[in-house]
Amino acid sequence: MCWVWITKKQALGRSCGGFATKIYAKVNALGNPLKFDFTPGQKSDISVATKLLEKVSKAYVVCDREYDFDNFIEQIESLCCTPVIPGRRNRKVKINYDTHIYKERNIVECFFSKIKYFRRIFSRFEKSLLSFKAFVCFVGSLVWLR
Repeated sequence: MCWVWITKKQALGRSCGGFATKIYAKVNALGNPLKFDFTPGQKSDISVATKLLEKVSKAYVVCDREYDFDNFIEQIESLCCTPVIPGRRNRKVKINYDTHIYKERNIVECFFSKIKYFRRIFSRFEKSLLSFKAFVCFVGSLVWLR
């Protein structure tokens, strides 16, 4: 029981490949990181999305299909932002979204590709979450400096 408490505190969780930590990032239009958040590997992505929307207004919020929840879309619209989220395949009412802006989601994927060049991030050598966060922020600052 103590082991489970420690892994939750350190954002380690089980996934198909073993222990995993999910990294969530908010990036600007140039692909530079603005904010990070971390969860265990088995945790749902929507649980962190509201934290990443803090201090955002009058912007396009581009997300994957897994963020297609009515409550989340209403929260985006309450911040005077435009959601660019394709609807899930099983959705009864289809969502209209700008497909040209959705193609810019590639910027986030390129950012994750850049930070995964660092071995310490893709294999998570650090045991504590604080050390892992510090190194991810350090790599984020290197991305800003490029």
